[in-house]
Amino acid sequence: MNDDPHADAIARIDRALVRIERAAQSQAFENHTLAARHAALRTRIGDAIGALDSVIARETETD
Repeated sequence: MNDDPHADAIARIDRALVRIERAAQSQAFENHTLAARHAALRTRIGDAIGALDSVIARETETD
């Protein structure tokens, strides 16, 4: 038997902290992944808008 009456409560708190830390790390990874995808998409959209702008500019010059 355990001599410390609070040992079980402390052990449960420690396990909960481990679960919270794992969840936070997982969420941080997901946030980083989403931010990287967002940046890549933003670049591609910027490139597409630039290409459309060039086409529109050439069309206006020929009119």
